[in-house]
Amino acid sequence: MRLWSLHPKYLDARGLVALWREGLLAQAVLRGRTKGYTNHPQLVRFRGQLSPLRAIGDYLRAIHAESVARGYSFDRGRISRACDSGTIKVTRGQLEYEWSHLMSKLDQRDPERRAHLGRVKRPRPHPLFKVVRGAVEPWEKVAK
Repeated sequence: MRLWSLHPKYLDARGLVALWREGLLAQAVLRGRTKGYTNHPQLVRFRGQLSPLRAIGDYLRAIHAESVARGYSFDRGRISRACDSGTIKVTRGQLEYEWSHLMSKLDQRDPERRAHLGRVKRPRPHPLFKVVRGAVEPWEKVAK
């Protein structure tokens, strides 16, 4: 499961579809409707919110908005109705780590998009997140 802190506009089609599916899985986990993934580290920051379901709902709404902008037909009805969760802090180091990770993925599956995004100097976060100083988040499973 990868719940990107990066703005969904940077993802390729495959990445955006995967993020939608993984976000819906995260929502199901937070609702207590699954047996798997319950201790997944990507969920730590959502569980740390006053309302984890509101937070994941807001997260999914931004992904849905990006899908609409691209002409996709993700089912908005699958998102929790709860909203206005506020923002979640994410460190600059986490964003930079994820940016590097995304660029590596795009090197393989969409070199043209990778070349276009190579001009981005400071990637924006997903609208739910507010960037603060700091290194890679402790919950991140850093690839070696």
